Amino acid sequence: MSYLEAIKIAFAFFPFLAFLFTIPFILKQYHEYGSINKLRVLIVYSFILYIICVYFLAIFPLPDRDNIDMNSPVCQLIPFTFVSDIIKETISFTNIWQVLSDSSVYTVLFNILMFIPFGMYLRYYFKNSLKKTIFFSFLFSLFLEITQLTGLYFIYPHPYRLFDVDDLIINTFGGLTGYFIMGLFIKFLPTRDEIDSSSLEAGKKISGLRRFTRFCLDIFLWFIFSTILYMFFKIEHIFIISLIIYYVVIPSLFNGQTLGSKYLKMRLDFPDKRVLRLFLRLILIILYYLVIPLGIGYLILLMSRSLDVSNILVFVIGAIYILLLGIFYLVNLTNIFKRKILIYDRLIKGEYVSTIGERVLKDVDIDNEEK
Repeated sequence: MSYLEAIKIAFAFFPFLAFLFTIPFILKQYHEYGSINKLRVLIVYSFILYIICVYFLAIFPLPDRDNIDMNSPVCQLIPFTFVSDIIKETISFTNIWQVLSDSSVYTVLFNILMFIPFGMYLRYYFKNSLKKTIFFSFLFSLFLEITQLTGLYFIYPHPYRLFDVDDLIINTFGGLTGYFIMGLFIKFLPTRDEIDSSSLEAGKKISGLRRFTRFCLDIFLWFIFSTILYMFFKIEHIFIISLIIYYVVIPSLFNGQTLGSKYLKMRLDFPDKRVLRLFLRLILIILYYLVIPLGIGYLILLMSRSLDVSNILVFVIGAIYILLLGIFYLVNLTNIFKRKILIYDRLIKGEYVSTIGERVLKDVDIDNEEK
């Protein structure tokens, strides 16, 4: 398998890993900044793709278990052996192209090139110093070598690639080279601090995705909370009780914030009578999303039975009802993404506001007091 084929596999695998990473990434970004910066997304996801490519280049091609040579050497622990190998292999060559095309040379060059982006990422986005870049480059290389030494974490009965101390040296040098190369470009790129500042500024406004993320996170946390209540207390009407505690009591204690909205740095503001408005809001939400839509469906079912209509007509009416119900929920979801005030929030005069700006102002006040 060529280097290119390993990279192709990495690109094919990337969407799956990116999907698993997306939800934690969104939660972390909204928690820290209140927004998702496009440049940060590009940097972080390209870094993930790069790491996958390097990892697959290190483990592929995977050999057949039955064809592994159990007597092959496991380690090469003499530093700078690659230098003598290059001299031995290329001493008779007459031009540079012959030298570069020799495996002892291009393998070294490839290992250096493979780690140059790692050093660039460490310096630019992760703001690592020269010492940290060398350290983390060495650790990443060591991880790859241990992966090979253990036969892909003991999946294979014997290492199918050599643990080579020279690879540690060459890869670390590649990371170091990337650190200095990034120094040539870093003046022309927005700094990490500028990216963070831009994210915090954007986080003072609540985007539709942030609202939707809060909705999903609160549903998830409420489900866990209600499950725990039921497991430990076996309370009747646990559905209603847990809803009241989570969506009324907790926000009343935390300045209009549920656990989800507190984590995502936002809150629901009211002009007055917070507890009453929160309770009324919960009732309106249950009526709006569950009781009224499902009640209409139940009435349609009763009417179709009382009128003794044909099964085909019942099926058609039911399909139309499900279609309209889906459109109803889709319209409300669209309104969330469009940052529109939903009807139940309008009735109770509630409005979501970001607490990102408040955190920044508090930090400034603390700094001023210290001075």
